[in-house]
Amino acid sequence: MRQAALAEARQARVLLDAGPGDEVPFWALAWGPPAASVHSRTAKVYETLGDHRAAAEQYARAASSRPAGTYARIVALDLVAGAEMQLKRGNIEQACATWGRAMDHMDGVRSARTRKAVTAMRTDLARFRTRGVRCATELDARAIDFLART
Repeated sequence: MRQAALAEARQARVLLDAGPGDEVPFWALAWGPPAASVHSRTAKVYETLGDHRAAAEQYARAASSRPAGTYARIVALDLVAGAEMQLKRGNIEQACATWGRAMDHMDGVRSARTRKAVTAMRTDLARFRTRGVRCATELDARAIDFLART
């Protein structure tokens, strides 16, 4: 099962690199350019397989593959997922930086999924806040403000 999932993810990247191929239907662009979707789905494969490093890399690629200023909610959610993978690897400083970038994209976004993501982030950061980890404390204050505004 693992090998099959990785093979499918590789095949999607090969097809993506091969060229545009057929015209992308309008509904498929709802999540952004095809490259961003492939990176995001590949990240989910790696996450499911427990490869948090590769998942974080793919989530970062997905976020950066979408045009600046568009798809803010989706970019934010990709960054949130990447931060979660970084935290699972024990990289709290890196996770906080990525969550901070995600929150930058959430500015002006009203979405139940972004509120849920920020609430989950606060839960994930709780143990670091109680230990006095500065980035966690600062990010939590920003999250509280975000949740009060949305």
